[in-house]
Amino acid sequence: MSKPRKTKQNVSPPAAAAAGRRFPRPAAVVLVVVIVAAGGFWWVKGRPTDAPPAAAPAIAINRTNEPALAANPNLGFAKLKGRWLRPDGGYVLEIKSVEDGGKLDAAYLNPRPIHVARAEASWNSGTNKVFVELRDVKYPGSTYDLAYEEGKDQLTGIYYHAGLRQQFEVVFVRMKRIKSAMTTDMHR
Repeated sequence: MSKPRKTKQNVSPPAAAAAGRRFPRPAAVVLVVVIVAAGGFWWVKGRPTDAPPAAAPAIAINRTNEPALAANPNLGFAKLKGRWLRPDGGYVLEIKSVEDGGKLDAAYLNPRPIHVARAEASWNSGTNKVFVELRDVKYPGSTYDLAYEEGKDQLTGIYYHAGLRQQFEVVFVRMKRIKSAMTTDMHR
């Protein structure tokens, strides 16, 4: 007589059991995409913005000096009007008009027009100031913070290149002065 055989029960380790119940591939792909997207969103939100650091307080219009501006026309913003050339690159800042409150109607050319998001004049420490913010392709909040030098009839100051996050000292000269100098040189 033969011995009764014991039947083997199919007992598998937990890993083998899990292999039988696979995680659906499309769900895995969706899960990975969601995790990557969430990580990218977190990374972008955590980066510093391209806006210039704390420029607003420096360019606020000083309304306490408005009576002084009215009493002395030499302190007015009208002398800022005109076309200004930055000789180191051929950039042109055109100030078309100036309102009494300091708002400027300005254009910026490199050599094509670049969108001027904000342009303001202010009076600070005995000097006319000009602030221009550019918002366009390759100009994500780049700014000019300039002071008018009456004796030289030029604008000097700082250009903040938002893309590079660097500042550069710049000078703008009035274009009619350049044209008249060129005309004088041609007649010599």
